[in-house]
Amino acid sequence: MKKFFMAAAVGTIAGAIATTQIAGPLVAQEATRNASVYEQLDLFGDIFERIRAQYVEEVNEADLIEAAIDGMLTSLDPHSSYLSPDDAADMRVQTRGEFGGLGIEVTQEEGFVKVVSPIDGTPADIAGMMSGDFITAVDGESLLGLTLDDAVELMRGPVGSEIVITVVREGEVEPFDVSIIRDTIKLTAVRTRTEGDTVVLRITTFSDQTYDSMRDLLAEQVEEAGGIENVNGLVLDLRNNPGGLLRQAILVSDAFLEAGEIVSTRGRDPADGERFNANAGDLVGGLPIVVLINGGSASASEIVAGALQDHRRAIVIGTNSFGKGSVQTVMPLRGDGAMRLTTARYYTPSGRSIQALGISPDIIVVQPRRVEESEEVEEQRSFRSEADLRGALDNDSLSEDEIRQIQADRARAEDAAALREEDYQLAYAIDILKGLSVLGPKAAQ
Repeated sequence: MKKFFMAAAVGTIAGAIATTQIAGPLVAQEATRNASVYEQLDLFGDIFERIRAQYVEEVNEADLIEAAIDGMLTSLDPHSSYLSPDDAADMRVQTRGEFGGLGIEVTQEEGFVKVVSPIDGTPADIAGMMSGDFITAVDGESLLGLTLDDAVELMRGPVGSEIVITVVREGEVEPFDVSIIRDTIKLTAVRTRTEGDTVVLRITTFSDQTYDSMRDLLAEQVEEAGGIENVNGLVLDLRNNPGGLLRQAILVSDAFLEAGEIVSTRGRDPADGERFNANAGDLVGGLPIVVLINGGSASASEIVAGALQDHRRAIVIGTNSFGKGSVQTVMPLRGDGAMRLTTARYYTPSGRSIQALGISPDIIVVQPRRVEESEEVEEQRSFRSEADLRGALDNDSLSEDEIRQIQADRARAEDAAALREEDYQLAYAIDILKGLSVLGPKAAQ
């Protein structure tokens, strides 16, 4: 026993020596790293003092420090940035759903401002701005080399004032100018309507109004239809939705899921990860859902599309989404400013990150460019039928009520055909739901 104890003691001492031998270089490396950081901070202070003392013009020290902070943050990724007190106040207003501006969500790519999506009904949308457009100049001033915040600042101005932006668009040979009148942007987070037997929910942004508006407006549409039994399905239109609040995306997803994971977030420290799960209850009682997405669907809208797709709760159609799979945390700073810092990536229920990849639709449906109809198409539509012929026999196999029903069904089909001319992707989604309802409940599962 005594020998065993001694052996254990020697082993412990040896272990301690080994640990000391390993830890020594690590401590030295950490000390070297800290010394390097302090040297860099001294260098920053030296440069700051030289600029303040020797720059050709007098500088504003506060602006200089803010620019340095913003440069440090924007060097990390396109979504991290410093928010001055004014910018922080503007951001708080935007999440409430009303602000002044053009009505476009933008990011930065290759030094230029890229339009993520125009917001429905805003000046930018009315002027014809499209997802994927590059803005290269504002009122003739190039944006190349500017930070995203500086570029956005150039686009701001008094409500009612005009701005001319230069746009580069895929498919267009030359850049072109677009004139936009700035206005107060009042975001309507959710719009609803009924097309035939289908309820269409158009979600334009995820502000703090989104879930409550969606729930109330959906209930109104179902009531107008005479009950949920008279609805064949739901189209959730997330096209050109630039995202917004993570919490609202979770609530919207939860509205149509009975159980399971909605989204998870993972930061640098695994202990900081979060998982959000659905609660029982489905606002449409399991009716089939089609989700519409496109290249302007980003962030929170991708969370919703990914959750419903992974749970096979919805068919996703359209084109590939934007691919913003990161989470930004807004941290208040002294002096009423704030820091927007990327702190995590989010993952869909199946564990996939869509960062830079986007959500791939189950069915790819490209919105065709509107073109003028040819005379040949008009001629094809003017063909006469048997019923137009003089003296044609009547159909004696149907009652008048049955004939009226057929005529009503035909009218609905003609309305659907007209919708294809206006919005092909939406018409396609409605056709899918109509086909599922014809095949019955098993097809919708």
